Amino acid sequence: MKVSVLTYKGEDTGRKVSLSKEIFEVEPNDHAIYLDVKQYLANQRQGTHAAKDRSKITGSTRKIKRQKGTGTARAGSIKNPLFKGGGRVFGPEPRNYTVKLNKKLKQMARKSALSYKAKEKNVSVVEDFTFEKPQTKNYIEMLNALSLADKKTLLVVPESNKNIWLSARNIPAATVVLADQVNTYDLINADCVIISEGSVEKLNTILN
Repeated sequence: MKVSVLTYKGEDTGRKVSLSKEIFEVEPNDHAIYLDVKQYLANQRQGTHAAKDRSKITGSTRKIKRQKGTGTARAGSIKNPLFKGGGRVFGPEPRNYTVKLNKKLKQMARKSALSYKAKEKNVSVVEDFTFEKPQTKNYIEMLNALSLADKKTLLVVPESNKNIWLSARNIPAATVVLADQVNTYDLINADCVIISEGSVEKLNTILN
């Protein structure tokens, strides 16, 4: 699959880059995508939620009234969940939400997501670039030049670039990610994937 290489100003460089059939033209596996996205979202959860049950409540353990003769239900502790300030019944407990998946399944999910984007012609390749200084205006101008200003975009770069990352940080619909950290959720969540020329070879290495 051949794709034209553009400059970050939207101009055609006259060059074309070949996108691997094993990555951008596979038969998509929807279930693999579902599992990988489910894992990603689950792993974002801290799992620190907690509530105090009756064993964690501070209070006296004495019997608060006699067993019989009061005309009301018997009660043995002020920590009883029926009383104000008592413990909570079946409250949330801290837990680990981490889900494990096989590497091959995760690879298949990313290939499937990229294949969907390529099939829908939502993959653009730009030559490697950088900004002289962090400036949101520069990143917006790039999106306008690529006719992507009104879309969610994912820019895949080969190595960490502070100026590009800081320039995109204030744009809610723009995400920048390293080629070796691309995940299925970001790919599916984006309307269009912008891949810098240097990232193409990295993706071939990581996903093959």
